[in-house]
Amino acid sequence: MVGMRDVAKKAGVSASSVSLVINGTGYVSDDMRKRVESAMRELNYVPNELARHFYRGRTGIVGVIVPTIRHPFFSTLTSALQHEFASRGLRTMLCSTADVEGGESQYVDMLRQHSLDALVVAAHTVHDAEYWSSIHRPIIAFDRYLGGDIAQVSSDHEQGGRLLADLLLRTGAKRVVMVGGPRSQFDDLGEGRTTFPTVRYVKTLEQRLDEAHIRHDYFEAGEVNDTEGIHPAVIRAFKECPRMDAFIGSDVAAAFAVQEARLRGINVPKKLQVIAYDGTMVADFAGLPMTVVQQDFTKIAAAIGERVEAQIDDDERVRDALIPVTLRESATTR
Repeated sequence: MVGMRDVAKKAGVSASSVSLVINGTGYVSDDMRKRVESAMRELNYVPNELARHFYRGRTGIVGVIVPTIRHPFFSTLTSALQHEFASRGLRTMLCSTADVEGGESQYVDMLRQHSLDALVVAAHTVHDAEYWSSIHRPIIAFDRYLGGDIAQVSSDHEQGGRLLADLLLRTGAKRVVMVGGPRSQFDDLGEGRTTFPTVRYVKTLEQRLDEAHIRHDYFEAGEVNDTEGIHPAVIRAFKECPRMDAFIGSDVAAAFAVQEARLRGINVPKKLQVIAYDGTMVADFAGLPMTVVQQDFTKIAAAIGERVEAQIDDDERVRDALIPVTLRESATTR
């Protein structure tokens, strides 16, 4: 196996000079750099990335904590994050809290022990803000509020609520039904504050519907990791609100709503608008074109990647980021 000393011998330089070229630490002349790079190509030498990271006091690994990868939103998000981190020379270590008991605390311990360079938290946590700020290591929250000291990346869910309200008002909706997480998440910090930014689209939409005197109902589908609770909640919505003319939920809930409408002989979208909130591929598998509030996973991942890298480089000027959402209407609602 070709090693660094072989490259040094081929280039006629010291091993330490080869290390400087590979790791980008310290000054080397252009001539020396060219000789080393030429020797590496001739010998087909590939630097050991892990060794390079350890040389810099890093691992090159970012931990990502999600509630579950069974939910299409988090599998799509994870895919986007892995692609983004790879483009930055980082690897992803994934933890699904629904599938690995105690996974969150294990990853925090790894972060504290410098076995991880950074941590992205996209799952609900029982720890308070003081716990997260006391870690003093790079942490980015996605769609979660972990405290004022922890940078947060979220989609602009208030904008999502406004887009939904404008659509429903324009299309003349009279009875709106929403399926989502527990209402307790809307006020889990008290006084109307929440650690779940996603609920803002529902709160914004409900406020606009109240102002327009449009009746609306909300059905709880359980925690986000309880994917088996979504379908029963959709069935309950159809049973209790047979005259609804607009249905809103996650991509999974919306897909179930299309199926349930077909079983009941309800024409979608003539009699019932079905609107999906997320924009994963599941929304395209429902069997009918649906209107979708699209979260931009590529931009979300890029914003997280930028903040992870900045914190790894000890940049303390990392701020929150709101990523715009868009409304993708099906041709039948335009």
